[in-house]
Amino acid sequence: MILTVTPNPSLDRTYEVPALERGEVIRAAGERVDPGGKGVNVSRAVAAASRRTLAVLPLGGAPGALVADLLDAQGIEVAPVPVAGATRSNIALAEADGVLTKINAPGPELSAAEQELLLDTVRSHSRAADWIACCGSLPRGLAPSWYADLVTRAHTVGARIALDTSGHALLEALRARPDVVKPNAEELAEAVGRPLATVGDALKAAEELRALGARAVLASLGADGQLLVADAGAWFGSARVSAVRSNVGAGDASLAGFLIAGGTGPAALASAVAHGAAAVRLPGSVMPAPADLDPAAVTVTADIPLDRELTEPVG
Repeated sequence: MILTVTPNPSLDRTYEVPALERGEVIRAAGERVDPGGKGVNVSRAVAAASRRTLAVLPLGGAPGALVADLLDAQGIEVAPVPVAGATRSNIALAEADGVLTKINAPGPELSAAEQELLLDTVRSHSRAADWIACCGSLPRGLAPSWYADLVTRAHTVGARIALDTSGHALLEALRARPDVVKPNAEELAEAVGRPLATVGDALKAAEELRALGARAVLASLGADGQLLVADAGAWFGSARVSAVRSNVGAGDASLAGFLIAGGTGPAALASAVAHGAAAVRLPGSVMPAPADLDPAAVTVTADIPLDRELTEPVG
């Protein structure tokens, strides 16, 4: 069972539009309403693979109730933590050329009692989990050390932790030694405090995160592929993608694919790449099912192309 923790979930509305024209009325070609948040997306991808998952998340108000209903409709078990504030609503505008514009609301502020209830809920379900995926930004009220506390508590009951966050929350959590962290290229550059121009730069940055405490690093490099750096070695994975429809949730689908395949080694990296590549071919934040995957399009190698320039270098 894969347990996911989403401290700041959302109700996500995605509109497909021909192009953005500021100040004009734009008619959407398509619309989706999905439960959102990085951990929620991981649960959705795990459920799409017919694997058991439990989503722990604070929910409040009418948007929170709709998030719970949408997850239930997808066959996802939910362990809701009631909060006084309303769950946030986000908007994504997906243009025909693949450009995505997102408007993310801040979300409610959690009280001290609500924070402790969230940690207690995770702990009460930890023993039944093969992996705990802690994902996304922290809502107002939670200190940057909150994920570090969660990792420490989960490790005391023998749970393995996958962490997907950024900024101070990521750096604070590294000292608690999460089993795997999953930054994208921008988050990786931010964590080490310098630009990344090549795959070799990303590899060096991932090694630095391991030196700071991460037991393994699964780094998403967008269209360029993914890196896995662990005690057993380092591997680079990539996949052919004919057309990008929406990259919303592609990193979350990758993490789900990695954990579904065991969460270690090149086979798990291949699964991560296949899931991420499938996700970008789907509308909105739709998570891929096994029929959407194309494992034959995936290449994984220990011969990492260190000099390959990143399609979108990050500072």
